[in-house]
Amino acid sequence: MTQLLVAAGGGGDVIGTTLVHHALHGDEPAVVLSYAWERLVVDPIPGPRRERDFTGLRPLTPQVSQITADSATVAPAGSTLPRLAGELPITLGLLNPYGGVTHLARQIAETAERYAVDEVKVVDVGGDVFARGDEPTLLSPLPDALVIAACATADVPAGLHLAGPGLDGEIPEQDLLAEMGTDHVTLTEADTRGVGHVFHWHPSEASALLAAAAHGLRGGCVVRDTGKPVVLSDASARVHRIPLDRVLARNRLAHALHSRGVDTLDEAEKTSWDVCGFSELQRERDRSLQPAQSTPDGSVDEAMRGLDPWLKQLRADNPQARYVTFRCLAEGLGLSGAAAQSLRSRLTEERPRQYSAPLFSL
Repeated sequence: MTQLLVAAGGGGDVIGTTLVHHALHGDEPAVVLSYAWERLVVDPIPGPRRERDFTGLRPLTPQVSQITADSATVAPAGSTLPRLAGELPITLGLLNPYGGVTHLARQIAETAERYAVDEVKVVDVGGDVFARGDEPTLLSPLPDALVIAACATADVPAGLHLAGPGLDGEIPEQDLLAEMGTDHVTLTEADTRGVGHVFHWHPSEASALLAAAAHGLRGGCVVRDTGKPVVLSDASARVHRIPLDRVLARNRLAHALHSRGVDTLDEAEKTSWDVCGFSELQRERDRSLQPAQSTPDGSVDEAMRGLDPWLKQLRADNPQARYVTFRCLAEGLGLSGAAAQSLRSRLTEERPRQYSAPLFSL
């Protein structure tokens, strides 16, 4: 039987969703719906991409396009989804949020009907989907809230599978565990075998931490843009199932989007301002105007020379940390894109004892 899952946050959540699918259903076929809504390091244009931003799409349903390995973004847009479609054992469908909750609901309902699924499984890595909306550490609630509101509007059987509570660095693990209940499964190393290779090039940190937790890694891991490490605990490898009505009751933004029935992304953004007091879309616009800090691809040798002093300072600043993500390491040394991938290859070859897949050991 084909399973239908929704990667609630877009981008790297597709990897975590594939991992969760294997834990729940093994090698059964899966359709994963996802936004093409990625970090500026991947896509320099703020906000999500839609069908017109791609070439080589195929029809999945009348309202949903399939992304394949032959798909590509129209410059200057960027997306990791075509490569993920080629490397992950899933069928990947594109969610377009520009029609707001109304259109997303049609997309999800159509796909659920097309594959005659018993339940739509919404997957979020980290747990911001289960936030109230007023947490001071909350950064990116809108994509997840739109999916929850759309599932409720579509009136299809659906449930949330929250993987790796706290791993996105937004809502602390202990705050989530106190509210999620005990209905969970625990990921194992075997569940990561279909996704482990993509971390050699994909910049996702939350999904990398989820895979690391499934591998059994424990302890603090330094990630980019935070003042303290994310801690890998036994709970980090769990996937909690939470009924959709509980999520809708707790997530104020999702509840407002659902009750207002917003039918444009602009209206959804306004709702985020009203409920949460900020818009991550505006933050993306602001960041996109900042000058790039990356050094040229040819500076990998220079980064290697600066590695040990950088690691020494990182350990001093984070004495409890045991790991660092490769993305944090690369960006800390001024690299991104192809240069960051080259640095990772050099480190795994030249310092194999410090390679704790998919993280770098301190």
